[in-house]
Amino acid sequence: MKITKVSVKDFRNIENIEINLCENANIIYGDNGQGKTNFLEALWMFTGAKSFRGVRDSELVRFGQDCASLGLSFYGAGRDQTAELMINGHRKASLNEIALRSPTELAGHFCAVVFSPAHLALVKSGPKEKRRFIDEAICQIKPKYIHILNQFNRVLDQRNRLLKEGPYGSHFQDMLEIWDARMASFSAVIIKTRDSFLKRMKPAAQEVYAGISQSREPLDFSYVSTLECNPEEEIPQIEETLRRQLKINRQEDIRARVTNGGPHRDDVEIQLDGKSARLYGSQGQQRSCVLALKLAECQMIYETIGEYPVILLDDVMSELDVSRRDYLLNHLRDRQIIMTCCDKAYFKRLGKGVSVKLQKGSVIYSRYY
Repeated sequence: MKITKVSVKDFRNIENIEINLCENANIIYGDNGQGKTNFLEALWMFTGAKSFRGVRDSELVRFGQDCASLGLSFYGAGRDQTAELMINGHRKASLNEIALRSPTELAGHFCAVVFSPAHLALVKSGPKEKRRFIDEAICQIKPKYIHILNQFNRVLDQRNRLLKEGPYGSHFQDMLEIWDARMASFSAVIIKTRDSFLKRMKPAAQEVYAGISQSREPLDFSYVSTLECNPEEEIPQIEETLRRQLKINRQEDIRARVTNGGPHRDDVEIQLDGKSARLYGSQGQQRSCVLALKLAECQMIYETIGEYPVILLDDVMSELDVSRRDYLLNHLRDRQIIMTCCDKAYFKRLGKGVSVKLQKGSVIYSRYY
C-alpha cells in the first residue's frame, strides 16, 4: 500500500497544500508548530479511525473556516484508488468516488500504522492506551471487530446503568442475568481476539526490537485479563467461564455500582529483560519498545491483507541514536514511511526518498534523493 498524492485544505493550521510522495522514505521537516504532525494526522484519518491525538472532529477544521477537505490517491489491493474526507463537526467519506455510509467503512481499504510521542503512553501509562492500541490494530485487519466493540460498549453501559440504580426493582436480578449473558458473549470474543493477536504479533515485535536495539535486551509481553479465564480455549468455553466470573463478582459490582472486571479493564504486561518496561525502561528503551509494537502491527497487517500499511512516524528521531535512526530510514524495505522531524541532520543518512519542508502549514521546499 503506497500513497502517491495528498491534498489537505483547511485542516488544523494547513490552509491548502498538495504533496506528491515517493514509495520509500518521506521526510516532513520544519520547526515546531509548522503543521508536520497535522499532516500526519490528516493521513491517519483515512484509516476510518478518529484522530490519534484524541480530539473532536470539530477541532480539526482550520480556525475561521466551515469545513476541512482531504484527498488521497493511493495504490492498494492491486489498483490505483482515491478517497476523500469532508470534516465539518462530523466526517463524510467517499472511496473511489462512491459515498460511504460512515467513515469507518474506510477501515481495511487504506491501512496505516502511526507512532507519535503520545504513544509512549503504551509503556508509560496505564492499560487504557494499550487496549486502544490493540483494538485499533485489530480493526484494520478485521473491520467487523468494530461492531463487536460497539456492541460490548452498549451492553457495558446498560449493565452499569442498572447497577447505578441499585437492587431495588423486582426485576433487578433478572435484568442483571440478561446483561451478564450478553456481556459474557461479547467479552469472550474480544478477549480471545486480543490474546490471539498479541501472540501472533510477538515474534515480529521481538525481531524488530532486536534490530532497533541491536539485541541489547529481549522484549516480551502478554495479555492480562481482569476476569479469570483461559484465552486459549474456544469461545463458547471462555463465554461460560466469564458468565460464572460475572456471577461471582456480582455482589462486589452491586456495592461499587459499576462493572469492575471485563475487557474494558484488561491490560497488557510489557517487559524488557524480564522487568517492567514502565518501571525500569529508559526513555530510549520505552521509545524503541513502542516502535517495535507499531512495526510488528505493520507486519501483522501485511500477513493478513498481503501488503504493508503506510508507516507514519511523528518526531521519532529525537531520542534515537545513529544506528536506530539508520534502521528506520534504510532497513524497512517494501514499506512506505512518512516521518516528521525538526533537524535536517536526522536524515542526512537517507539513502532513497524525498524531503519536504513545511512552514506555517505550507510547502516551501522539497528534494528527491
